[in-house]
Amino acid sequence: MSAVHSSTGASSVGLRRSRSGSFASMAVVVIVLAALLVFFVVPAIWVLLAPTKTAAELISEPPLSFGSFEQLAAAWTHLVDFQGGAVFQWLGNSAVYSGLALLFTLVTSVPAGYALALTRFRGRKLLLMTTLIVMIMPSSALVLPIFLELNLFGLIGTIWSVVLPFSFYPFGVYLVYIYFATSLQRSMLEAARIDGANEWQIFVRIALPLAKPVVALVAFFSFVGNWNNFFLPYLVLPKSSQFPIQVGLNQLLSSTPSFNPVAGAGLDITSPELALAIVIAILPVLVLFLFSQRALVSGMLAGSTKE
Repeated sequence: MSAVHSSTGASSVGLRRSRSGSFASMAVVVIVLAALLVFFVVPAIWVLLAPTKTAAELISEPPLSFGSFEQLAAAWTHLVDFQGGAVFQWLGNSAVYSGLALLFTLVTSVPAGYALALTRFRGRKLLLMTTLIVMIMPSSALVLPIFLELNLFGLIGTIWSVVLPFSFYPFGVYLVYIYFATSLQRSMLEAARIDGANEWQIFVRIALPLAKPVVALVAFFSFVGNWNNFFLPYLVLPKSSQFPIQVGLNQLLSSTPSFNPVAGAGLDITSPELALAIVIAILPVLVLFLFSQRALVSGMLAGSTKE
């Protein structure tokens, strides 16, 4: 009997410890989620609500309160009137720069990743190592040599001073390389060669259709990175009419009295207009993400298993 009671007591103690451990784990999860909510979600909600209030109401009213649709319309009018609708020109410039760079990125990154993964040639390992080194380098470290190179060829101030550097995407090459190196069956390629297909036909008709998920992943990351790039366009584009939206936001910021009282004097650009411009700037990326979630998930899982 004593052994039974001892066993029962030990089981009760173990159960209590298990429950206390589960409670502690849940508490840690709740604390982490609360911290993420405070530092990431709350500011995003504030930015969405800021255009509905005046600059004075942003200070006096509760941070997450809704103002009025009339103030939202006024903020929109002031933003559109800034430099004759420059915000739309900036959005168009961003679309052109990011779209052209995306096209060049896919044309170069996908064949390069395929070649590194499935062909053997002299200097292959050196080229792969160089790709990895450049991929982990901070992009700001390359701005100065890129600027000097563009200046040497007289491209500063042209569309190509943005599009060509944007098209250089070693991370995309590496993603495609990983996919083809781990997921594409060599027997399928050998069978195509036996049937008389050359390397270009194998790439276009077999490898490329199978690589759609990873191509979509490369396209998304490339487009988002180019859309959000600020430093390089800020250096190489001298005119406001050439600015992408991220550089345009900087000009709006310098025209806001709260941040630059001298330059912003006499303008209707205040904090609500700046917040509205930020929302407009992120909308294309948000829409792209919402409509490409399935392709992104497939691309992230591509290469995780070998058939």
